[in-house]
Amino acid sequence: MLALVGVTFLAAGTVKGVIGMGMPTVSLALLTATLGLHSAMALLLVPTVITNVWQALVGGRLVMIARRLWPFLVTSVLAVWPGVVVLAGVDVRWPSRLLGGLIIGYALMNLGMARLVLPVRHERRAGVISGVANGLLTGMTGSSVFPGVAYLQALGLPRDQLIQAMGILFTLCTLTLGLAMGEQDLLTGDLMLTSSLAVIPAILGMQLGQRLRRRLSEASFRRFFFSGLLVMGGYIVLRSLGG
Repeated sequence: MLALVGVTFLAAGTVKGVIGMGMPTVSLALLTATLGLHSAMALLLVPTVITNVWQALVGGRLVMIARRLWPFLVTSVLAVWPGVVVLAGVDVRWPSRLLGGLIIGYALMNLGMARLVLPVRHERRAGVISGVANGLLTGMTGSSVFPGVAYLQALGLPRDQLIQAMGILFTLCTLTLGLAMGEQDLLTGDLMLTSSLAVIPAILGMQLGQRLRRRLSEASFRRFFFSGLLVMGGYIVLRSLGG
């Protein structure tokens, strides 16, 4: 399992190093397909927090982003708790299918380069709705990318602010996810130790990805990456349907 986790986070960190996002989604997809959803969600906790804290703090727009997005961020955090309660009380195959569907939708959205545009007058109301949905889905599947990332993209934020806003969202939701899973007895000491060790290959992967960024076409890499996610999401759905 240590070897599998190491390779997974090395690959996920490399993706994040190249395109600036995708590490939680890659690690969730690969680990859910091999170890199961509960273990995958536990293992992503420490590397996701460590690699996103820096992204959340660097950029010089933390206070401005927090003031603008606080309804979305607060509801995202609060809704994680009931999502984890649902996760703990249902057959794990159902949230696994949901995760697979979210990964497929996320991949298709990015492959199609679909971008929503949200008028400013609807920003706060849409933020609350998106936050509730994002928090529930995070608690049930461990994935904070949908509809959270789509909502942030629809705001038309400059690239640096968008990356920092995603870092804030992923950090807060993942910290809350860890607390809620601990409360529901979904974490073990062995899983948390392994998650802590996974920080090393994740950071090494990010450094490798940053070097590869100078040599690779980001557009081509993104197409390859999201096509792979599409296949992996389909596999997770089929695997959960097959029990």
